[in-house]
Amino acid sequence: MTRPRDTRDTRAKEAAQGTEAVVRGTLDKAAHENFPVAPFFLPRAWRDDLMAVYGFARLVDDIGDGDLAPGGGDARHLGVAPEQADDRLALLDAFEADLLTLFEGDTASDGGGPRHPVLRRLAPTVHRHSLTPDPFLGLIAANRQDQLVKRYETYDDLLAYCELSANPVGRLVLAVTGTATPERIRLSDAICTALQIVEHLQDVSEDLAQDRIYLPAQDMKRFHVREEDLTAATAGASVRALIAFEADRARDLLNEGTPLVGSVHGKLTLLLAGFVAGGRATIRAIAAASYDVLPGPPKASKIQLLREVVATLRGKG
Repeated sequence: MTRPRDTRDTRAKEAAQGTEAVVRGTLDKAAHENFPVAPFFLPRAWRDDLMAVYGFARLVDDIGDGDLAPGGGDARHLGVAPEQADDRLALLDAFEADLLTLFEGDTASDGGGPRHPVLRRLAPTVHRHSLTPDPFLGLIAANRQDQLVKRYETYDDLLAYCELSANPVGRLVLAVTGTATPERIRLSDAICTALQIVEHLQDVSEDLAQDRIYLPAQDMKRFHVREEDLTAATAGASVRALIAFEADRARDLLNEGTPLVGSVHGKLTLLLAGFVAGGRATIRAIAAASYDVLPGPPKASKIQLLREVVATLRGKG
């Protein structure tokens, strides 16, 4: 009788290792972000909670971008049929349904709760801080919109998208650190929208490969930029002028939100300064590339990032 038990134990251990690999594969992507996600200087509890939030946001984006790990493991965790494992909308719907189990009573005592390991990791954070589903649902809605909306006519249309795709992350940071107020949320929204726009400017070519353009059509017309101009190996004068215009808009939003840094205290000040500095350093990198983002995303050096952190802390709005 020991052999079957050993087999069950081995299978359980392998399943646990596989679950941890799914979580680790998602969280490891934090190292490639423009700004620190959960830096070492934060309290351990904050780091754990911020990484759990990051894991959710990263996985939602990976579903929306079709960038999940091969093998269909995520689809299996979500109960999605194998024939729908590449159906992004089906995966997003299943992920949303799994998320909502976090907010359905005492799931720990009744054996319920989410199936996906990234959501199981998120559960203690949700309950510890009494988080609401709204910001998480916003991130899912943004990725669902990415499957259906490929172009944005106006800057206001793009801002409405950023309200779903970026601003919930800042709101979750404030909630996890217990510092949310209406004014801080307003300032955080400005920073997060700016960071989203900066990322779009970096990734014009990558987004176009997914048949997505996040440069407002009205602005493209104003600068006489056609979609085919974005497929070139290097940017012409019109494209560079357009990118410079949008970068200035992002810079203005960062400046608008920077007083958030001075409104908090302690290590959170440094974290928020890092977010602002990451955006500013990337804008500088884009400018240093003469606003030619088509060969690939301009990246700020660590030295430039540190300089921007210092400058942001000195200014603090």
